Parts: sequence; structure tokens; C-alpha cells
Amino acid sequence: MGLLTGAIRWYGIWVAGVAGYLLGSVLTADVVARIARGRASPGDAVDIRSVGSGNPGAANVMANMGTGWGIAVLAGDIGKGALAALTGRFLMGGPGAFAAGIGAVAGHCFPAWADFRGGKGIATSAGTTWVLFPLCVPIDMALILVSYLRIRHATAATFVTSGTFVLAALAWWRLRLPNAWGPSPGPGLPLYAAATTAMIVYRFLAAPPHRGDRPR
Repeated sequence: MGLLTGAIRWYGIWVAGVAGYLLGSVLTADVVARIARGRASPGDAVDIRSVGSGNPGAANVMANMGTGWGIAVLAGDIGKGALAALTGRFLMGGPGAFAAGIGAVAGHCFPAWADFRGGKGIATSAGTTWVLFPLCVPIDMALILVSYLRIRHATAATFVTSGTFVLAALAWWRLRLPNAWGPSPGPGLPLYAAATTAMIVYRFLAAPPHRGDRPR
């Protein structure tokens, strides 16, 4: 009976991860670009994957389509990350929430129906973190701002923040620190932090350099 219960539990966690992937793989930038193309005059439509950095994310949309569209993409990416984590928590509690968080970032970075060419995962990860590790959100925001202002290099600032995020998750787990409204920081927390950080770092390293990522 115990073996059956364990198998059902692991199956539920996998289902939560798949649900997170499906939600994460809905690329807000592509949706917004289609809406914008429908409203644009012939010749004014923008293919977000062929302009700027080519990244289907908020920064590239904002730079090439306008602030309003960029904010819509940012809100959508954060929202889908949070929704995925909440869905996973509803299905299987804390372990399901962490699995869905990993799945959401994987879906955003590597969406199957876009030839696995997704975004970098920062905003989606922020949405999952707001649900899964809320006390780290203000730390991350402050650290990435300070890092960027001092280093003047977006990728390096992201790497510094990502490394700190993983170390913080390990500390919260090992020291059993409170996690506000997030799930209990068991081993799933550092696993979630390490997995999502690895995907984000990979996407940054794989992306071609562009003007906004060079030191000033």
C-alpha cells in the first residue's frame, strides 16, 4: 500500500510539472505580437523574433514595439509563472508547486511548439518565485539592480543574482527558515532554484550578444 501511495504521489508531482510546462510554454510575446500585427497597418507589423535581440521577451518587445506592449508581455510572463506554481501547489502541495515552477520556466525557455526557441525565463521565474520563495523576491530585485549599476552588464548581473538565489534557497532549506506564504522550504526549494537558474544561464549564454548587453 505504501509503495502504491508513493507511486501515486510521484505521478502527481510529474503531472504538476507537465501542467507548469504547458502554462509556461504559452509565450506572451508571441501572443502580444500577433495582437499587435492584427492592429497594425500593412508594413508596420513587427516580427519580434527578427528584430533587436530576437528574444521573445518583454525587453525586446518594449524596445521594438513600445512600452505598453512590453509591459503587457512582462505582466503576462510573471502571471503565467505565478499561475503555474499555484496550480502545482493545488495539485500536489509543496512538491507539486516546485515541480510546476521548474516546468513553467522550462516551458518558457524551451516551448515544444515554437521549435524550443523561447525566452530567457527571467520574468517567468520571477512569477514562480513570488509564489514559491517570496522572501527572496526583494533580495533578488535589489541585488540585480545593484549588480547592474556596478557592472553595467545585464548578463553578468543576472549570473550574480542567480548564484545568490541558489545559495539562499540552500540556506532556507538547511536552516529551516520561514518562507512567508510560500511552501515549506524542503529539498524541493534548492532543486527548483538550481534547475531554473541553470535554464536561465543556458539561455543567456546561448543567446547572441546584442547592444544592450555590452558593458558601458
